[in-house]
Amino acid sequence: MIKIGDTAVSEEKVVETTSLNSPKEKEKSDDEKKSTSTKKAKSTSQSRGTARAKLIKKQEKKEISLFKENIYIVFVECETPGNIGFLARTMANFGLKNLVLINPPTLTNEAYYQATHGKYIVENAKIYPTLDDFYQSQRIDFKVASTGMAGGSYNLSRIPIRPEELGRSMNVSNKIAILFGREGNGLTNKEIEDCDICVSIPTDPTYPIMNISHAAAIIFYELFRNKHDYGAEGLDESSDLEKEFLLMDMKEIINSLDIPDHKKRNGLKTFNNIISRAFITSREAHTFKGILRRMKNKFGEQ
Repeated sequence: MIKIGDTAVSEEKVVETTSLNSPKEKEKSDDEKKSTSTKKAKSTSQSRGTARAKLIKKQEKKEISLFKENIYIVFVECETPGNIGFLARTMANFGLKNLVLINPPTLTNEAYYQATHGKYIVENAKIYPTLDDFYQSQRIDFKVASTGMAGGSYNLSRIPIRPEELGRSMNVSNKIAILFGREGNGLTNKEIEDCDICVSIPTDPTYPIMNISHAAAIIFYELFRNKHDYGAEGLDESSDLEKEFLLMDMKEIINSLDIPDHKKRNGLKTFNNIISRAFITSREAHTFKGILRRMKNKFGEQ
């Protein structure tokens, strides 16, 4: 039974089929299909890239959050309130907030004064009579002892790693305690033996013991830089390809000069050495490349 509109639909189908039989129309149709397919592929690729970037950013945020939540800085039997403040200030510099005090002196105004913008860390510090009380209370997964007196192969508990190694290998998904000892005597052998690893900062042997806040700053920096990016953009180091293009442009400029061949080679080698040692950023490479291009064009006009 024919209904209204059947004829129109049928005619449209006939015209459509006829047009496809034309070689030109068929080629056009194929091109359109390829174009659509390419657009879809690009769209899918961009979508996947965006999703991956979002996932990476989400993971980074989670890791930074864990960095702040799961690292405990433990000051064992501190002798002066001022050093508690200095340590809290250093913690604030590197985004750490969990300060633990083991059998500390009375927290006088000096502790809060020296903490400056890290005052909130002192105010929220957890206090325990002994290390064992702290370990049991917080269920610490990994314990790191810090010492200025590293041991040799005969003192296994004092065989240290360096702060940069600690920063690279630390898993912030676990609860981690980093212990700093007394100003005068540091941590005892027993306290170090109870820890999983020992970290030490290489110093001059004639005066190896560092101030607590100075040692902490070095260790915290290594932890921080392995979990955080710089807040500024455009600091990515230039790629080998970008450096290669710079060298090609400089080579063309040098070859256009009326100087002996050996001076041309030395000049290019010197330029290469400077670029390699400078660790120029990608942005700097592009800017420099633009200048070299203009120089080439200028020479070409002369």
